[in-house]
Amino acid sequence: MMFWYDHDVSGWGWFAMSASMILFWALIITAAVLLFRALGRPHEHTHSPAGPSPEQLLAERFARGEIDDDEYQRRLTALRASPPSTKPG
Repeated sequence: MMFWYDHDVSGWGWFAMSASMILFWALIITAAVLLFRALGRPHEHTHSPAGPSPEQLLAERFARGEIDDDEYQRRLTALRASPPSTKPG
């Protein structure tokens, strides 16, 4: 009858078995972590962030000096008086 201790197993055989077992469990753990992260992450890429409002754009132009105070007030009043447009462009 032959037992394991009867076989002459070199050091490289034990090293290969140990390394393959460590690699196997590392792959299993990595796959589990990646799956957990993918399922737990909110899917924010499905909607685009809103751009600046027309009033913010107007305020930026005024701050850069592209329009004067009278022009800013006139356009701001016009923006607040009209309903938001639903037409593109």
